[in-house]
Amino acid sequence: MEMQISSGEEDGSGERGLLHTWRGYSYSTTPERVLLSRPVLQAALGARHGVLLVEGGQVYSFGELPWKQNQTSSVVTEPVLEAVLSEQHVVFVAAGSAHSGVVTEDGGVHMWGENAHGQCGLLGLSVIPNPTPVGVLDSESTPPQTVKILEVACGDQHTLALSAKHEVWAWGSGCQLGLNTSTFPVWKPQKVEPLAGRHVLQVACGAAHSLAVVRSSEALVPRKPPQDKCGQCHQLLYTMTDKEDHVIISDGHHCPLGVELDCSETKSALEGSPEQVKQGKSSPSEPVPSVSTQIPRSPTSITIPESTLLSDSTPASEPQIQVPASSQEPTIEVSTEHETSPVANGEVCVEASESCTLEPDGCRATGGKYSPFPDEQAVKAYLKRLSDHALAEHVAKAPSTLHSAQLSSDPADPFTSDPLIPVAQSVTPMGSALNNLVVSCASAVGERVVSTYEALSLRKVIGYWAPGEGRERVEERLRLEEPMQGKKSSSLGDIREEEAELSRRLSLPGLLSQGTHALLLLHPVYRLLSPRLLRRTSRPRARAIPLTPGGIPEADAHLPSLQTEVWSWGRGQEGQLGHGDLLPRLQPVCVKSLNGKEVLRVAAGAHHSLALTAQSQVFSWGCNTSGQLGHMELPTSFPHLAKLSDGIRVWDIGAGQQHTLLLADGDCMQPILYYSGQQVKEVAEQTEEEEQTGEYTQQPVLLPFCMNLGYVSSVCAGGQTCAALTDRNVMGFIASLHELAAAERKYYCKLSNIKSLLLQPLLKLDSLSSGLGQSTAGLLQNMIGRLSRLSQLTGQNSASLTSFLRRSRDIRGLVILDDAHLFLDTYSEYCSAVGDLLVMGGFQALVKPCHDVFGKGAEVVQRLSECSEEGLPLADVLPHLFYLPIKHLHEYGRLLLKLATCYEVSSVDYQKLQDACSKYESMALHLKKRRKEAECTLHFWKSFPGKMTDSLRKPSRRLICESSNKAMTLQNAGRFSVNWFMLFNDALVHAQGMVPYKSLFSTHHIFPLATLWVEPISEENTGLYCLKVTSPEETFTLLASSPAEKAKWFRSINQAVEQALSGLGHDGIPPSTGVAQRADPPISRTASYTFYKDSRLKEATYEGRWVSGKPHGRGVVKWLDGRMYTGAFKNGLEDGFGDYVVPNKNLNSCDHYQGQWKDGKMHGFGTFRYTSGEVYEGSFQDNMRHGHGMLRSGKLNSTSPSVFIGQWQYDKKSGYGVFDDITRGEKYMGMWLDDQRQGNGVVVTQFGLYYEGAFSNNKMMGTGVLLSEDDTTFEGEFSEDWTLNGKGMLTMPNGDYIEGSFSGVWGTGLKMSGSYYKPSLYDSDKEKAHALKLGRLAVHSEEKWKAVFVECWNRLGCDCPGQGQTTTAWDNIAVELTANLRQQRDSPELLSRSHHKTLESLECIPHHVGPVTLEVYHTIRRYLVKACDTPLHPLGRLVETLVSVYRMTYVGVGANRRLLPQAVNEIKSYLSRIFQLVRFLFPDLPEEGGSLADPPKETGISDPAGKQLESPKPGCVVSSSALLLPVLLPRLYPPLFTLYALEKEKEDDVYWECVLRLNKQPDLALLAFLGVQQKFWPVTVTVHGEKQQVLSSTKDACFASAVETLQQISTTFTPSDKLQVIQLTFEEITQQVLTLLKQDFLWSMDDLFPVFLFVVLRARIRNLGSEVSLIEDLMDPCVQHGEHGIMFTTLKACYYQIQHEKVT
Repeated sequence: MEMQISSGEEDGSGERGLLHTWRGYSYSTTPERVLLSRPVLQAALGARHGVLLVEGGQVYSFGELPWKQNQTSSVVTEPVLEAVLSEQHVVFVAAGSAHSGVVTEDGGVHMWGENAHGQCGLLGLSVIPNPTPVGVLDSESTPPQTVKILEVACGDQHTLALSAKHEVWAWGSGCQLGLNTSTFPVWKPQKVEPLAGRHVLQVACGAAHSLAVVRSSEALVPRKPPQDKCGQCHQLLYTMTDKEDHVIISDGHHCPLGVELDCSETKSALEGSPEQVKQGKSSPSEPVPSVSTQIPRSPTSITIPESTLLSDSTPASEPQIQVPASSQEPTIEVSTEHETSPVANGEVCVEASESCTLEPDGCRATGGKYSPFPDEQAVKAYLKRLSDHALAEHVAKAPSTLHSAQLSSDPADPFTSDPLIPVAQSVTPMGSALNNLVVSCASAVGERVVSTYEALSLRKVIGYWAPGEGRERVEERLRLEEPMQGKKSSSLGDIREEEAELSRRLSLPGLLSQGTHALLLLHPVYRLLSPRLLRRTSRPRARAIPLTPGGIPEADAHLPSLQTEVWSWGRGQEGQLGHGDLLPRLQPVCVKSLNGKEVLRVAAGAHHSLALTAQSQVFSWGCNTSGQLGHMELPTSFPHLAKLSDGIRVWDIGAGQQHTLLLADGDCMQPILYYSGQQVKEVAEQTEEEEQTGEYTQQPVLLPFCMNLGYVSSVCAGGQTCAALTDRNVMGFIASLHELAAAERKYYCKLSNIKSLLLQPLLKLDSLSSGLGQSTAGLLQNMIGRLSRLSQLTGQNSASLTSFLRRSRDIRGLVILDDAHLFLDTYSEYCSAVGDLLVMGGFQALVKPCHDVFGKGAEVVQRLSECSEEGLPLADVLPHLFYLPIKHLHEYGRLLLKLATCYEVSSVDYQKLQDACSKYESMALHLKKRRKEAECTLHFWKSFPGKMTDSLRKPSRRLICESSNKAMTLQNAGRFSVNWFMLFNDALVHAQGMVPYKSLFSTHHIFPLATLWVEPISEENTGLYCLKVTSPEETFTLLASSPAEKAKWFRSINQAVEQALSGLGHDGIPPSTGVAQRADPPISRTASYTFYKDSRLKEATYEGRWVSGKPHGRGVVKWLDGRMYTGAFKNGLEDGFGDYVVPNKNLNSCDHYQGQWKDGKMHGFGTFRYTSGEVYEGSFQDNMRHGHGMLRSGKLNSTSPSVFIGQWQYDKKSGYGVFDDITRGEKYMGMWLDDQRQGNGVVVTQFGLYYEGAFSNNKMMGTGVLLSEDDTTFEGEFSEDWTLNGKGMLTMPNGDYIEGSFSGVWGTGLKMSGSYYKPSLYDSDKEKAHALKLGRLAVHSEEKWKAVFVECWNRLGCDCPGQGQTTTAWDNIAVELTANLRQQRDSPELLSRSHHKTLESLECIPHHVGPVTLEVYHTIRRYLVKACDTPLHPLGRLVETLVSVYRMTYVGVGANRRLLPQAVNEIKSYLSRIFQLVRFLFPDLPEEGGSLADPPKETGISDPAGKQLESPKPGCVVSSSALLLPVLLPRLYPPLFTLYALEKEKEDDVYWECVLRLNKQPDLALLAFLGVQQKFWPVTVTVHGEKQQVLSSTKDACFASAVETLQQISTTFTPSDKLQVIQLTFEEITQQVLTLLKQDFLWSMDDLFPVFLFVVLRARIRNLGSEVSLIEDLMDPCVQHGEHGIMFTTLKACYYQIQHEKVT
């Protein structure tokens, strides 16, 4: 607990931290001021000495200090500085009887004083004169680490330390250490294991006992089901034995590791405390109790005859426990042999008889040393009191009901901050035996019970309620059962308590027939009862209202926890442990009766203990010989409340030898002091005997001198002395802080009173939920939850402020400042909940229950409400009461402002306080306004006509304005119609009716505000005051009666819309958020709406962007039938990219479209995946496939049975298309009409058949040509697929042919009649006439893929090719690229970096003025290369589509050599059509074959160096192939070259055979064979950089560089690149010959040809024939007759020469 000292008032150090000490309580007592130069931060008092901590971390001692060796007298009047500690900065001090301890800033511990029992933790010395460090080491960690300590506490012979990890360490002697050891003293600090893993908040030491405040385990751990084994020794806790006529259940297990006894019976009977003591084990580390602690521990047995327990005569509604006259019947015995444990505080089991006499034998102790009663007589007297009381209660109530004794005025508080802690209840003394019996048997018999339990009806199971405290909880527990699955507590105590509770409440009559009755044992361990059953057994649905909030997140580090437990251990002979007995506890045990009491702090006197709660109450227990407990209750071994008059709120406590000191708030501003305990006479010669028998207080008495001390910030006590730390009021700062803390404490008590005095009794009323109705009960439940949340926050804040007063003089760390939002939000939520209940008439409905519970006057409510007006009806008093917290916000504001005035206006602290103050004030005003709105709305509903109220009245709905005064009507309404407008915070309601029935509005319509637009209409022309209101499906005009009315409605609607859009609903815009209220809500907004009229969207819900009543922007539409559209909207219709899903119920899957939309229809490019498994990718128009597209059929794309790619019109295949029927192995390339093949086409099959000709009605019909693989050809008429029918000519591969009529299917027998011709060798002319020209009947290449080109033109903004504006085209390109770039920015993963760069470079359009020069031409060419590189550019998209259709056509079955001419023509047609597009974009570009302007000088034909690699021909001629082939051909090369290879296969084979043969020869032999002139033979060659002589055996060395160059022809794509390779080869040959001849030289073809032939042979190019053909077909016409042309001809000649070479 580090002290934060502070900033505020340096000048006032003499006014702060003043220490006063005194003894006793008489009027003559005057405290002495202890004079020190610095403010005292903390004081600790021992038996005869004290230790003080002053500012700066120094420590002083005073009093009797016998351990100081150099002291002349052991009594020190003036405090002496502990110089040894001057180097250290101490933050905490503690004093024991005769030893002291301090904690330094770094967490170290120093001890000094008496050490005979090891209490200073230092070995070997009986006295430690000066502070000496004590090492606290955690030996479990390796290497052992030093434990950082926060605070220490000292007793007589022991010391406890609280570590930074919130664990407890102990050293010294005695059982009060809580260590599992019997050897004392313990010199070395050891961890108190039973508390390990728990979060300990504070420790305190008495003379021989220890206390700890621990954060509740419920707050930290999930619940576990109860254990049926001992957590420490793992034996079964109870056993069950079947006898013939009864069952023996034994819990005779005694765990040797600890004892824990409980005395709830005694307690409730004697003291009547409201809380049933929670029993049992809270965690495995704690000693194990026996299974049912309420059964006496003596070996008695209870005999309860079955037949009388649940007799048939018992009325169903009132379970009786009748007491038998004789015990002849079968019995159930419960034997509880717990060998060593004595009776717990005389807790006995009553074998009740009619007269309720008790058998004294039943309570004989079995050998305990400690007994709470000195003699046998006292025991009997005590038992007599207990039984008399029970009997009296029993008789006084209904003849056969059980009742719990309630004598205490303090009601049980079910408002715990954790929903898992059961509400406290009193226990019936008389029924306890039965309870325990029930509990013990339950887990054993439980499973059997459940099946029977299922059969019970609602009334039978939960019809029985003992009229005791907290009785609403059982049912609620049942209700909460499901959500609590998995959250069971690890604390058996909780579950035991629930067991006792439920067993007391639930009785099950008549379960077993055949004349005998079993006592049924219900065990509410949740897993045994089915959730369905529990739901069924609960009462009317809304009955149970949990009083527990969901809980403020306890993790909030700034707020102290209120969910605490007190644990005690050590000697208990004075009852100072609080467990209701006088036994010692060797290990920490939880004081159950303080659970849920919100204990913040404990203090330990020599033999008594105190606990201070958040409600400013003090519980005390232990030795009371001098009245030090502050009350005269018995037994003193249980915590009881100290007797203080009303309105005294204690906030600090101190406990000495035989006295108690309390610091409290009274009526005055300053804190006041109370003293209880022994009077100390100030006479010096007083003897020991007198001291023992002096006067003492019966209850705490006020110390009159406290008013003179100033503002006391903390108190402490020790020995016979008292001490108080006080501050003088510097600049009002201290007073303001005290006032703030006192106000918060008072307010928390107030909230607790509202809950305990008002809500709790109300909630016990059985008829509550039926009286309120389900919805109101739900709202009440919500309000109570919010109130609990607020109450908990207040309690935590009050605890935080209290500890703040003790340690700090500065506003840093004030939760109310730092976490203002937490408070504001909580208040706002609470206020909404109260408003909701008010609006729904909930307070009116609560009036009757209040009268039922509190009587006619309901004085309790009146008193709590602090209502100043007399005679207000209860329905008005209740809201006034629940709106009280708003007043407290003003209080916060006032007090913070008061604090602020203590600072300089310019300081940061002032600003901080000022800001917080204004936040709280404005929130208070805001909540007042909301209260007023709620009250107006309630008033409106009361006066609202017709039955519409039910449908319109909602809890969160608030009225803003309405037009009942005819201030606002509908324009152009019918003469007899009445229109009424009501503006709520979530909707505008328009009600309509007819004049004769003014009170009845026949219809009403609700317009949600989020989708409402309102605009004023100017009154210039009409003179009318109108507002135009637009909703998604309606637009109407409102007519106002005056300009003021118009302005009011306009402003109100706009504000309401703005709030609805901001999502604040009826909370409005809280002032704290700083959101400025806009004048008008935005025209464009995001909202959700369900259509009710629109035919297309009826009952569909749209969620997304809106503009002026229409969906516009991104959004989602969901139809009821499951259809869903996600994407862009424009003016209410789908427009842009969208995703559309249509479920198909029969096939249990969906149609799915992703693509472009226009005006609500699919339009543009998209992908449609059909439920059937088909996928269409392509263009749409008006929801139909229209334009170019590809349809794949079949389930899997990779193996789809068929693919169609081509043109569509209105959902049908029409125009040119390619259909690949994969299952039949056929591919059709031709024209279509209405999904059928119609017109010319070509079919190729996987078996090599080729057909071209006419198709009609999807069949081969008309003239056609059919070729088979072996060149057998038929030309003639066809009637069906592959069916010949009519005239024709059949030609054999050898040239023989038949002319005539044919019929039959190809491949089967053909019928024919005609002439057979065998041409002679000399009929060469005739043969020419018969040579077949393929391709005549195929589709012309210009007709193919028209749709692809048309789409590209459309993208450029042209309706048909070549017609349109170039500027428009460039605009469209820019728009498309920008859109794609933006999309790329939104999702960068879509594009690679290089792609992104390409897009950026395309943003620059090549501009030029005048004719196109070579430079401009190259710029254009570079632009085209980039444009065709990205599909995001229209040209790139075109090229991509063309490549895909080309591959679709000529790959697979389409790789048929007869298709080569068509494939080549198709490429040429692409070139010309793309070139047309390019010339449209660059109009100045010359046409095909045209010349460029101003050709630069250096591009002469003779100068090969000036030629570009891509365009090796003269640079001044424009051609489509030079410009576009480099872009197109590399992409189309694989399918095209495959066709060439197939076509040239035979020739290439012949050529290759020859190449292989000739290459076997060495260089010189081959040169000689080819006839190369001797002078061209190389003499030396360079191999690996060395010159070598050419020998006759040399191979592959001559002209090697030329050979390598020529081999590159296979790595190039375009004809121009290939020609360039040939040219470079010639240059290499020339270069080598020139070095050989060493003179200028001109080739002649006769010389050149053999050398080139040698190079070609050595280059070994496999498909040379294909390369030659490709160059020939696609060569630029303008180079055919130039240098390149000649070189190419030479290569061609070589190819033919090699084929026909004769090797001799």
